[in-house]
Amino acid sequence: MNETISRHPGGVENRTMWMSVALMLIALALSACSGGAGVSNSMEAPAVAECNPADPGTAGECGTLIIGLTDADGEFLSYTVDVLSLILEKADGTVIEVLPNATRIDFAQYVDLTEFISVATVPPGVYVAGTIQLDYTNAEIIVEDGDVAKDAIVVDVDGNSLGQTELKIKLSDRDQLFINRATTSLLTIDFDLDASHTVDIGSTPAIATAELFIIAELDPVDTKEIRVRGRFMEANEAEMYYVVALRPFYDKVGDFGRMKVFVTIDSNCEVNEAEFSGVECLRALEAAGQGTLTVAQGTLNVAERQFTANFILGGSSVPGNGTDAVRGHVIARMDNALVVRGGTVILSDAASSFFRDDVTVTVGPNTKVYKTYKFDRPLLAIADRLLDISAISVGQKITVRGTVTANDEVGVHIDATEGAVVLHMTHLNGIVNSILPGQIDIDLHSLGGRRPGIYNFTCTGGCEPSTDADPDNYEVSTDNLLLDAQAAGKPVSAWGFVNEFMGAPPDFEGRTIIDYSDVRSALGVGWGAAGTTTPFIMMDLSGLLLDNQNEDINQRHFIKQGPVLIDLTTLDSNTVIAPRETGRKLFAVKTTDSLQLYADFEDFLAALTISLDGVNAARSMYARGHYNADTNVFTAYKIFVYILAP
Repeated sequence: MNETISRHPGGVENRTMWMSVALMLIALALSACSGGAGVSNSMEAPAVAECNPADPGTAGECGTLIIGLTDADGEFLSYTVDVLSLILEKADGTVIEVLPNATRIDFAQYVDLTEFISVATVPPGVYVAGTIQLDYTNAEIIVEDGDVAKDAIVVDVDGNSLGQTELKIKLSDRDQLFINRATTSLLTIDFDLDASHTVDIGSTPAIATAELFIIAELDPVDTKEIRVRGRFMEANEAEMYYVVALRPFYDKVGDFGRMKVFVTIDSNCEVNEAEFSGVECLRALEAAGQGTLTVAQGTLNVAERQFTANFILGGSSVPGNGTDAVRGHVIARMDNALVVRGGTVILSDAASSFFRDDVTVTVGPNTKVYKTYKFDRPLLAIADRLLDISAISVGQKITVRGTVTANDEVGVHIDATEGAVVLHMTHLNGIVNSILPGQIDIDLHSLGGRRPGIYNFTCTGGCEPSTDADPDNYEVSTDNLLLDAQAAGKPVSAWGFVNEFMGAPPDFEGRTIIDYSDVRSALGVGWGAAGTTTPFIMMDLSGLLLDNQNEDINQRHFIKQGPVLIDLTTLDSNTVIAPRETGRKLFAVKTTDSLQLYADFEDFLAALTISLDGVNAARSMYARGHYNADTNVFTAYKIFVYILAP
């Protein structure tokens, strides 16, 4: 059951209720005693107002629903589609639209981020299902083919290009959405791109066959950094918050509801190119005026539904607001010229963003450079994070604010000589070569989700081949972070910042190191267009025993453990897929146009057993969790199974 927070003290409501009852009893008693002919002293109870989301006068009778959007990692550089509607359905069949405006979303940008997309006023009740409608007519789908970007089209299992498509999501009986009067609830929509697609890179354009897994979580299984974007409305210094009119993504128009953004003394902000902290951030926003565009990143107290910002941008400091911007990874640098790949370009005079794989950026001595933060680490003041342009090196994830000087078929060029470059936490994957005091050397498999072959590491170490970064032996400083001595030869992931240009070795400053024992893994298997009626040798409360040698298994049959692909069909034994014992879990049984969700593995197992009755066939399965190669056990916190009806 979803937790709720009362905004009105229950004691006040109870006293009011008992006073009303007492008055009604007194009125009835007086009526019974009067007995006058033709005279009625009875008191008629006043009508109780009902929540009407379109009528602000009934807001006190409504509940509030915060809706977030996220994505699990996949093969896509861009996955931009139009979201037309998001409808919730009550147990009595009543439906309500909770996305006030259609909006265009690049789901590939939300792997490490959750964005709040709507704050909806909704009638109280029990909500048991939802429907999301997507439009692929003008979709921008791009995948990586070797070292280059490649256009892709999305088709259904019969090979038909997707246009407008609709998916119904049913919440489990044990995990339904309860909306109460004057309370705030949370719903997160997770579009798992990897689980939802099988991609054929060989064709031109590439073909992504879709079996959409879009799930609704009342309390997210994955904890991610959260972003809130919208127009500043008002500030409250006494209670340390400001209110935004939510406007998610890069939308230039629209109002997606009101939300409070709380600020602490440790919160930092940049408003119209000036830096502030704490209450001064609120004063800077007030000085900028109502309607100022803001972007805040921070964390959510799930129990209290309270979002607290760690870092805020406002006014001209917001990418694309008055200045042009690009976000991506630096793949090459020569003097003051950068090449940014995977670039999401946000033009100040355009209605939305667009993807351009390579963008050229020029920086100079006046370019302001600073590092952003990691949401689980202490936050330094911006003044303490200001750097010079030498901090920008190959592999680093950045956001650039500047002026587009060229935008044609040749490419996009941004002049940031009087602009700013923000360095973001950057993600890498690899295999451990060796473990040294304060350092690990790895065989680099991916940097920023892209293959190391796209990066030109020339001059990263002073223009000497012996000191330039070597992807076969990439040196990561670990400071006092400890790594298991048995990690050599095993997968590893790291978050941090690339060392300054011409400053290697080491090549990378690791802030978070995740070794093979904790690295997240994904298991995917498909059984062809016709599926199989016997995907599992055994199904019980201990888990699912996968038949690794099933003759119907087709091109998807891998475990992805960090950067390592493990072929299920080559293992010596069948793989056990077991639910994890602690923490939130989510399981799903999908049919052609519906998705049934379960928070309890026993309920999921019962539904799966009924579905696999010897007639229905399983077409695909996807799981997320951790894999133990020694025991061949995949411990899952999410399991999705797609069932074909006969």
